[in-house]
Amino acid sequence: MHDDFVANLRLLCSYYPSIAEVCRRLEINRAQFNRYLSGRYRPRHAAMRRLCAFFGVEEHELYLPHENFVSLVQAGRLPVESSRQGGVEWPDALLQRGREDMARYLGRYFEYYHSMAQPGHIIRTLVCLEERESGIVYQRTERMQGANQVRPCHNRYTGVAVKLADRIFLIDYETLNGYEVTHTILFPTFQSQVTRLTGLRLGVADNSERMPCCVRVLFERIDEQVGLRRALSQCGLLALDDPSLDAALLAAVRNDVAPGEPHFRARHQREF
Repeated sequence: MHDDFVANLRLLCSYYPSIAEVCRRLEINRAQFNRYLSGRYRPRHAAMRRLCAFFGVEEHELYLPHENFVSLVQAGRLPVESSRQGGVEWPDALLQRGREDMARYLGRYFEYYHSMAQPGHIIRTLVCLEERESGIVYQRTERMQGANQVRPCHNRYTGVAVKLADRIFLIDYETLNGYEVTHTILFPTFQSQVTRLTGLRLGVADNSERMPCCVRVLFERIDEQVGLRRALSQCGLLALDDPSLDAALLAAVRNDVAPGEPHFRARHQREF
């Protein structure tokens, strides 16, 4: 069991540029953290709570057999046993009403929008929607890799999705360091197949400025034959002339304001 804990902790750390970066963000002594990684010591209660909150996992998950833990991480799934998300108690009646007609939207999507932190680039993230007993939940994973980084960094957001009065509302929080809450509103589709959804996303730039921003967003359904690892490998920052970005997609996420528009508005797919 202790060997599994060490292997699982090392796996979580591998999503960061270095162990030093993890220790810095956790505000924990490097020598002490190395003892956890070596298996010489088990974190005490307070330290374990900090680790779980930082990595977005439950304590019992850290002691899962390593193969099971790898599958959990790769699947992008977090345990959601109740309607509590990010410390907020969601009304059960709202979650149950909001799950109606959501079955057709379950699955995996690529999310596209103009990067708030890297202007001039499109960011592609992976979003996984699934149904739990408490309602519709999802995880959004960002994969970022700097020029001098050996391994990519991952930001993970978990949240709830509800469909109310012909709009799909998604609210999530960043689980690794708790620095952000985002809100996305999408138009549903009335086509027989769910392929692309458009709307608006509100969040903050992931840099020192932390500027609140609103951007147009597009969700693109991923073929079920595409595995999670392959899908995640395709995520990250894309140049505007990237050949995988077609004209319709670029038009959908363009953040322009048309003459006569009094507000920054979402646009239906038929509007571009």
